[in-house]
Amino acid sequence: MTSAPLSLRHALLALAVTVVWGTNFVVIKIGLGQLPPLTFAALRFALAFAPAALFLKRPDVPIRNLAAYGVLIGLGQFGLLYIAMRGMISPGLASLVIQSQVFMTIGLAIWLTRERLRGVQWGALAVGAAGLAVIFTHTDAATTAGGLGLVLVAALCWALGNTVQRATPGVNSLAYVVWSSLFSVPPLIAVALVMEGWPAMAAGVAHASPVTWAVILWQSLGNTLFGYGAWGFLLARYPAAVISPFALLIPVSGMGASALLLGEPLPLWKLAAAGLIIGGLAINLLGPRLARPAQTS
Repeated sequence: MTSAPLSLRHALLALAVTVVWGTNFVVIKIGLGQLPPLTFAALRFALAFAPAALFLKRPDVPIRNLAAYGVLIGLGQFGLLYIAMRGMISPGLASLVIQSQVFMTIGLAIWLTRERLRGVQWGALAVGAAGLAVIFTHTDAATTAGGLGLVLVAALCWALGNTVQRATPGVNSLAYVVWSSLFSVPPLIAVALVMEGWPAMAAGVAHASPVTWAVILWQSLGNTLFGYGAWGFLLARYPAAVISPFALLIPVSGMGASALLLGEPLPLWKLAAAGLIIGGLAINLLGPRLARPAQTS
């Protein structure tokens, strides 16, 4: 892991991931119109594993590591998120609440690896947290307590998954995501059989439209393979406090896409919250660069 400032190329890569992940909440909403949530998630991770596994060698990490990551991200993060988004929380707000993983990831890094934050990074997180707080104070009747709770647990699973993956430095991140997806599918199918039942699962797959299958492919290729492959690549090279705050941009693109494509309102308070989030990211990225010349002089 490097302590050098984040390069422009890697910053642009992180930005691309946040755009894909943010707009993905609208895509999820479309898929949930025809598929039960856990069945949808199982199909997503099945297609993320095959046929990519034919071209990528299984990474040289313990099976228990791959299994832990696969269960945490597959069943924990996306299984719970899909359940919540089926009528319990709007796509725009879900894209916000899930970003509490930023603070959970950094907290786990401080606790488990004794990673230290600079003063400017604490300030950046405080500004970003203020943006999240603005949105938390403007929830509406369409958002249930159960939906918020499920997404918060999903965020914790994402943070734990980040921690598991960061324990495997130097591993091909794309191969890691592909092979860990193998361990996402069985628990998703098992829980789907209990919660959704085989008739609903089979009917959802049988009646899925071409648009729904395109959504599943986008979830597998764009969101899972590109998104998590690139994210793992960055987390393996930089401290969590440098990379994780990029995820604060996900609700910005998520709320924007939801407003544009689904007609979700975008009032002034949402714009103010977005400004705080972007401000926190700017402080986190530019603060250390500006402080270094001062320290040198």
